[in-house]
Amino acid sequence: MENLKNVAPLDDFNWDTYENGEQEVNASQEELEKKYDSTLSNVSDHEVIDGVVLSMTKREVVVNIGFKSDGIIPTNEFRYNPDLKVGDTVEVYVENQEDKKGQLILSHRKARLARAWDHVNAALENEEIIQGFIKCRTKGGMIVDVFGIEAFLPGSQIDVKPIRDYDLFVGKTMEFKVVKINQEYKNVVVSHKALIEAELEQQKKEIISKLEKGQVLEGTVKNITSYGVFIDLGGVDGLVHITDLSWGRVSDPHEVVELDQKLNVVILDFDNEKKRIALGLKQLTPHPWDALSEELAVGDKVKAKVVVMADYGAFIEIAPGVEGLIHVSEMSWSQHLRSAQDFMKVGDTVEAVILTLDREERKMSLGIKQLKPDPWEGIETKFPIGSQHTAKVRNFTNFGVFVELEEGVDGLIHISDLSWTKKVKHPSEFTTIGADIDVKVLEIDKDNRRLSLGHKQLEENPWDVFEGVFVQGSIHEGTIVELLDKGAVVSLPYGVEGFATPKHLVKEDGSQAQLEEKLPFKVIEFNKDSKRIILSHSRIHEDIARGDERTERRTKRASAPRHENNTSNAKINNQAASTTLGDFDALAALKAQMEDDKK
Repeated sequence: MENLKNVAPLDDFNWDTYENGEQEVNASQEELEKKYDSTLSNVSDHEVIDGVVLSMTKREVVVNIGFKSDGIIPTNEFRYNPDLKVGDTVEVYVENQEDKKGQLILSHRKARLARAWDHVNAALENEEIIQGFIKCRTKGGMIVDVFGIEAFLPGSQIDVKPIRDYDLFVGKTMEFKVVKINQEYKNVVVSHKALIEAELEQQKKEIISKLEKGQVLEGTVKNITSYGVFIDLGGVDGLVHITDLSWGRVSDPHEVVELDQKLNVVILDFDNEKKRIALGLKQLTPHPWDALSEELAVGDKVKAKVVVMADYGAFIEIAPGVEGLIHVSEMSWSQHLRSAQDFMKVGDTVEAVILTLDREERKMSLGIKQLKPDPWEGIETKFPIGSQHTAKVRNFTNFGVFVELEEGVDGLIHISDLSWTKKVKHPSEFTTIGADIDVKVLEIDKDNRRLSLGHKQLEENPWDVFEGVFVQGSIHEGTIVELLDKGAVVSLPYGVEGFATPKHLVKEDGSQAQLEEKLPFKVIEFNKDSKRIILSHSRIHEDIARGDERTERRTKRASAPRHENNTSNAKINNQAASTTLGDFDALAALKAQMEDDKK
């Protein structure tokens, strides 16, 4: 210690240079600082540059940008990229080269935003695959962070199969493809589905190329609709139509299958071009018709449930997959067909008789009216010829009225059998549908299930009386009720109508008789069989004008006894000009008077 000397340190000695072994120990501090500064990056505030991740913690990421100090960035700015690791190059935004603490302030989020729009447009143009972070749900899809921009991911573009729970994707980082950009509103639409469609398309081609009709494959229920079930066959979808789910009727596919259920299906058909595959489920089980009891035969009674209704009939299910039709004509003995809904409805259990059974064609027809006696059996006893009944009007035709005496027993009243005197042009003039009408049985046609009926036959034939009233040459007061090209229809007493040709309608002054004009008419022809009376008004004044006294005397002598009758008849006729067909009291009195005169 004694040999040590007090030596004053050199003021300009550079210890750093000495420790590094450099020889220029006497170099100036200024020169050394210049050399140090040349090794650092030149950065400016608000600049975007690349940096290297030096270290990572749960809260911070340390990034070296080649500056004299490292920058610290919050870890949450990298949550879109869970694969970030030490050594990765990231873009950063220089907010401040040195804060109050001397710390370099960087931002990765701002750097991404600064370059985001250029990245998005380039990704769309080059069809690049980019990464995005799903931030949250929104109406119709998801919000995705892409380069710091909030892009929209439609629900239909998340996957090739329908998504049932969108929340499962929130917080995930996935690959996307930019599919649409609205430059005006700065809107970006991305798709994840587009990335896998091309791959799936190739898989579909390979799978379909190996398919064969009748092949049985295992699949997973992917989607259930009202018309069928979509099955995932491992990269390609097929459809099991609702009619191919079960041999029985299926109203809702949920009754047969459920989502994500694995089951075997058989290939029924496929289309290579349209990539459509038709699948079947029921075809893997025997047809119910093959298991139908051999003892079941025509004439047997069965109880079954109504499964489908139509206007023409009802389908009933004898067994699952075995159905028969009850036609509406087999629901009632009545020949007036009604809607099948008038007899039964879906869900009803009915008893029916098997009418036809074809096991090869797998068809069956049934009836329920056969459970009741046929009303036409013993029809001659129940509705004998000459018997009188009350029927209900069911329908009109130009030639008559169809009526129903009871369910299953119909009859026809010909238009000529409606009235003795009134000339009915159409049955609607005489009665109405649904009205009751009294009838008399005239004929029975059992083979064709028809009765010939009459209405006028319930009353005495007035033409027997009219024969003595409207004798040829007698004069009666009448009213013209209809004018035709061939002549006029004239209303006579007792509801009888006559006919006069135009030449017999000329009045004494030469004018023509008009509609609704009341005039005297002379009977020039009376035919009881054809119920025809031909009249003439002009013949009355023509006979007087000719002064044919001999004709008048001959007529008076030939018809003197009857002249009194005619006079009395004319009085009755004139008084009863408005008498209806039902007024037979006057006719009966007239007939009695005529018989007394003869005596």
